[in-house]
Amino acid sequence: MAIKLERADWARDPAEWRGRFEGKAIGTGVTVLFFSNERIGAGPVLHRHPYDEVFIVREGRARFTIGDEIVEAVAGDILLAPAGTPHKFENLGPGRLETTDIHVSPEYIQEDLE
Repeated sequence: MAIKLERADWARDPAEWRGRFEGKAIGTGVTVLFFSNERIGAGPVLHRHPYDEVFIVREGRARFTIGDEIVEAVAGDILLAPAGTPHKFENLGPGRLETTDIHVSPEYIQEDLE
């Protein structure tokens, strides 16, 4: 059986590629977040999850902090934050940073550390 989510089901803003859906809403074990922001320095605070997270940089440049490592990434790069590892990222600019963040969990669980 095919399951379809429409943009209004996951997007925060009809003009931006930003939002999320939890896997449990469609019967799967993966939750996906979409991040998009043009502001230099924009990004989530330091946090962690009890599951792995995979980041796909779709557009722009970012500085990722994953555990004790700082990694610069550009469009096309893929990074992993293992379960329990503190991490964050920020837009380095110029222009928009867009990522697709895959949470290996049927629900979104986050502990903010900042």
